[in-house]
Amino acid sequence: MATTTKAAAPAKKSGFQGVKAAWIILAICACAGYGVWYFIMGNPDNFVGGDRSGHPANLLGTVYKGGFVVGLILTLLFTVICLGIERFFAIKTASGKMNLAKFTADVKAAIKAQDFAKAKDLCNKMQGTVGNVVMASINMYQTVETDDTLKKAAKIAKIQQAHEEATQLEMPTLQMNMPMVATIVSLGTLTALFGTVLGMIGSFQALSAGGGADSMALSAGISEALVNTASGILTSWVATVVYNFFSNKIDKLTYALDEIGFTISATYDSNHNEA
Repeated sequence: MATTTKAAAPAKKSGFQGVKAAWIILAICACAGYGVWYFIMGNPDNFVGGDRSGHPANLLGTVYKGGFVVGLILTLLFTVICLGIERFFAIKTASGKMNLAKFTADVKAAIKAQDFAKAKDLCNKMQGTVGNVVMASINMYQTVETDDTLKKAAKIAKIQQAHEEATQLEMPTLQMNMPMVATIVSLGTLTALFGTVLGMIGSFQALSAGGGADSMALSAGISEALVNTASGILTSWVATVVYNFFSNKIDKLTYALDEIGFTISATYDSNHNEA
């Protein structure tokens, strides 16, 4: 009697899966960013005579003089830090509970020896994205092995398809919020440029007015330009480090999955002689 192959149901995900509504993080960081700028940096104690419109008495007052753009840059900085923490725990969960290199080597050895009980046990111990994908591939391997209605090439294709489908189900968890981090890499620099231009406009307005009375306005404009440049560059620097760090983590997981998937398909090919 003919049997039909059916992809195994995806494993139930457990642990921290990431924050899907990243706009909530952005909104909270916006409140925090502008709160720090106005209430902490703009504290009257940070200015000579307690007047925000006067001369800064310390570094915090100088940064406050960068204007509202400082609050926007702080929003981006806090957002990328929060997303970095969020990605750390999400990718840590996806990476599983065993060392990735050791798991890859052990499960490949078990598959080549056709010890699928051991391979499944390793997947159950590993959990996470890698464990779920490998388990789906092994289940399909065992399913097509008992199917007499398919030719060898079709069975291998079924195994590869199951592996790819399981990988695609897991990838959104890995890639979640990474586009926002990548956007902040550019936005940090662009926002810094925007703040710098506003500061230089203020400086040129002070120069055009002439006279020593406008020296404070000239100084404020230059401070605004330099503060925004420095803080924007810092934000882009942090965002670049966060993005590249987690992109590298995701690539390592993807390479491990590809390596194991190839091993499963090649093992079936070498151990079965049917047409």
